[in-house]
Amino acid sequence: MAPPASIVFPTRNRRDYLAVALASVAPQASVHGAEIVVVEDDAEDAPTRALVEGHGGRYIALGAPKGINAARNACVAHSSGDLVCFLDDDVEVWPGWLDALLAADPRHEALGGPIRPRIEGNLHACGREPLPVTALDLGPEDREAEFAWGANLALRRSALERIGPFDERLGGAGDEEDWQRRLRAAGGSVGYVAKAGVDHRRVGRDATLRALSRANFYRGRAARRYDVFKRADPSLLAELRTLAGCLVHIVRYRCGVGVTLTALTLGRLVEALDPAPAPPSATDPDYLSGRSGTLGRRGLLVGALKDILSTRPRRTKRGPRRRVHVVGVARPDNLRTVARLRRELARSRHDVALHLAPPAPGAGKWANINAALAATPLGDADWLLLVDDDVILPRGFLDRFLTLAEGYGFELAQPAHAFASHAAWDVTRRRPGVLARRTRFVEIGPVTAISARAARELLPFPDLRMGWGLDGRWSAIAAEHGWPIGVIDATPVRHLKPVATAYPRDEAIAEAEAFLDGRAYVTRTEAAETLAEYRRWPA
Repeated sequence: MAPPASIVFPTRNRRDYLAVALASVAPQASVHGAEIVVVEDDAEDAPTRALVEGHGGRYIALGAPKGINAARNACVAHSSGDLVCFLDDDVEVWPGWLDALLAADPRHEALGGPIRPRIEGNLHACGREPLPVTALDLGPEDREAEFAWGANLALRRSALERIGPFDERLGGAGDEEDWQRRLRAAGGSVGYVAKAGVDHRRVGRDATLRALSRANFYRGRAARRYDVFKRADPSLLAELRTLAGCLVHIVRYRCGVGVTLTALTLGRLVEALDPAPAPPSATDPDYLSGRSGTLGRRGLLVGALKDILSTRPRRTKRGPRRRVHVVGVARPDNLRTVARLRRELARSRHDVALHLAPPAPGAGKWANINAALAATPLGDADWLLLVDDDVILPRGFLDRFLTLAEGYGFELAQPAHAFASHAAWDVTRRRPGVLARRTRFVEIGPVTAISARAARELLPFPDLRMGWGLDGRWSAIAAEHGWPIGVIDATPVRHLKPVATAYPRDEAIAEAEAFLDGRAYVTRTEAAETLAEYRRWPA
C-alpha cells in the first residue's frame, strides 16, 4: 500500500544543511507513515547515505550533476506516496507541517506554505526589502495562490501523472514555476496552507554578505534566463533603472540587503548582455549539440570584449620541431581569410606543408580533403592539421598549440573557440585561466589536429559532403583506442561564419543518420564532459 505522503529532497553536497532538515521531518514522517527520499544530484556520498538511512529514508545518487529538475523528477520516480512533498535541503519544517498538508483542501493539486527566511549571521537589513533567500507569506489563512516555491512545495501524484515531469532544461529560476503554469493552464489550482511552514536557513559562511551577494548574482542571471524563456524579459533600460534604484537604496539606508539586490540586478544585466548558452534542443538528434552557436551582433561585440580581457598565457615552451601537413578547402569567397591563414601558419618554427586548394565542382568537403591527401600524401608527417577557410588564428598559434597538444598527450586536438566565435558546442568555448582540457569530444572543424598515430586509423576519411556526426564518431574511435583527446584553450580561434550557412540543415542531418547507422558515436551528453583541466605548462 502506498504511503500517504513522500517527503523528498533534491540535494547536492550539502550534508550539514540536510541533517537539520531531516531531523525536523523524520518525526512527522514516522507519525503518518510517510516515506523519505533523498536524491543526490551528483556522485554518491557515503556519509550522506548513512545520514539519510539513519533517519529511515532512501538515498539515490544520480552519478553526476544533472540539474534541480532532473533531481526532482528522480524524486518522483523513486517515491510512491499520493502526496509528493518537495523540500529544499536548507529548510527546517515547522511543527504540524505534514499534518497541515495532509489535511489541505483536496481540490488543490499543488500546495505550498509559508517560507520564512532565517539568516543566522549579521546581515544588516533596513526592513524595506525582502531578505535574499526565497520567502513566501500570504497571510494566516488558507487560500488559493498563484504559485508556491520549490523550497516548500507539495504535488499530488495524480497531477504529476496528468501534467508530466518538470522541465529539465530549467534551473535556478522558474524551474518549479513552469510546472505550475502548466498545471494552471490545464485547469488545476495551487493552494496556500498557512500552517505548513518552513524556515529557509543560511548559516556560517553562507550567511555572509559576500556569499549572499554571490548567490544573488547567479540567481539574477537565472531569473533573466527564465524571463527570456517565457518571453517576458524587461528591456535593458528597465534593468538599468532597477540597478540605479538598488544603488540609491544602499546609500540612503546603509542596507546590506541593498547590496544583495544590487548583485541580483547585476546578474540580470550580465545575462542580458552576455547570455548563457541556451539549453540543448530536445528535438535534435543526440549526435548534435542541440544549439546553433550563432552569435548576433551584440554577442560578437561582448565576445570580443571578453577576449580582450581574457589574456592568453605569455609563456611558450619550445617543443621538438615537427612536420605538420596542413589540408583545407579554399573557397573563392574566403581568399582573404585563407591568405591570412597561410601567413600565420608559415610563421611557425615547425616544418609546415600547406595544401589549401579550391574545391572540385560538385564535391563535398571530405571528398575534397581526401583528394588533397591523395595528391599530397601525409607521408612521414607528425601531425595532420585540418583547417576551414573561414577561421582566424591567433598570432603564434601553431607553436603554442602543438607544444600543449603533445605535452598533454593528445592524439586528437582542437583549439578552443574564442568568445567572439560561432561555436555550436559549449565544451569547445575557451575557459579563461585554463591552458587545455582533456575532453571526450573534439570537433571536425574549424581547426582539428590529428596525430600520425590517429591518422593511420582515421584515413581515408568517409566520403561525406557536410560531415555532421563525424566528430562524434571520431571521438568514439578515440575512446575505443584509449587515445587522450582535448581542447587547447591557450590558442583560441575565431570561426567567422555560423554552421550550416552553405548547405541545407535537413540534408546534413539525413547524411549523418545514414553515416552513423550501426556505428558507435559520442552523444552530446558525453561530449559535454571535461575530464581534466590543465593550468600549468606540461613538464
